Amino acid sequence: MSFLKIAAAVTAAVSLVACGAAGGTTEEQVVAGGKTVNLGPDQRRVTADEVDAIAAKVPEEIRRSGVLVIGGSVSTAPPLRFFATDDKTPIGVETDLAVLIAGVLGLQPRLESTSWENLFISLDSGAYPLALSNITVTEERKEKYDFATYRLDTLAFEAKKGGTWRVAGPEDVAGKVIAVQSGTNQEKILVDWSRANQAKGLPATDVKYFQNPADYYLALESGRIEAFLGPNPTSAYHVTTSGKTEVIGTFSGGGSIVGKIAATTKKGSGLVEPVAEAVDHLIATGRYAEVLDRWGLGDEAVEKSEINPPGLPRTG
Repeated sequence: MSFLKIAAAVTAAVSLVACGAAGGTTEEQVVAGGKTVNLGPDQRRVTADEVDAIAAKVPEEIRRSGVLVIGGSVSTAPPLRFFATDDKTPIGVETDLAVLIAGVLGLQPRLESTSWENLFISLDSGAYPLALSNITVTEERKEKYDFATYRLDTLAFEAKKGGTWRVAGPEDVAGKVIAVQSGTNQEKILVDWSRANQAKGLPATDVKYFQNPADYYLALESGRIEAFLGPNPTSAYHVTTSGKTEVIGTFSGGGSIVGKIAATTKKGSGLVEPVAEAVDHLIATGRYAEVLDRWGLGDEAVEKSEINPPGLPRTG
């Protein structure tokens, strides 16, 4: 069962357990829907062999280095991208897919972590040739970046458990205090909804900004915010592990279109084509499905990677 289905039904039980490891140490694991996910630094990840025809298309400078630097945001939460029990090794579905893509391209993956804002600065500078960090394709971002899709994008409103408030559309957030992470497409959607409500004479949404999951969950628990709008997989994960919150509405991250998450490169760098081909190869070989299923995200699978598809539209 996927985390998306868990969020919708809120019926699956998830618990953190400790199991014995070599040398008597313990390692936390997440058990959900019959699946066990290792949270330790030794991930024993699914791997992929180099495909010569695809690797040959990687820009020469990167091929010569033998390394693919892949950036991700430290503010992303489980099961997308987070730190292992050693507090330094990035793990999650995003890192697993990054390692697979690098393997097909014949490169050694180097996973880097930074803030959401610096992730794009590093793409601009070339410090990170590639980013996998739950980045949604938008028309504005397409002006500066190239995209190769690899997951569907679903957003969720998460609130305290036991309430009657549900979000089915823009009018349901009028006058509410809702948190988002700044610079994200969910911020854009929430701000657009608030403006549309004001144009109808409804009260504006009081938008609050938090960059770290721990901060917005503390704010939610204390009542300083009424809900948080973020990636559905992270909300579903938190709902089932905390037992204190619930998902009160889900929406496509693309707004009026089907939202899609994509590997992101600097525009015109020449890397997006081999990355898209690598994703397609991983889909065909089953490695892609194996990783998504490992993290309970099979419902977010795509049939093929698209380069620069229609994205979240501009406003104004």
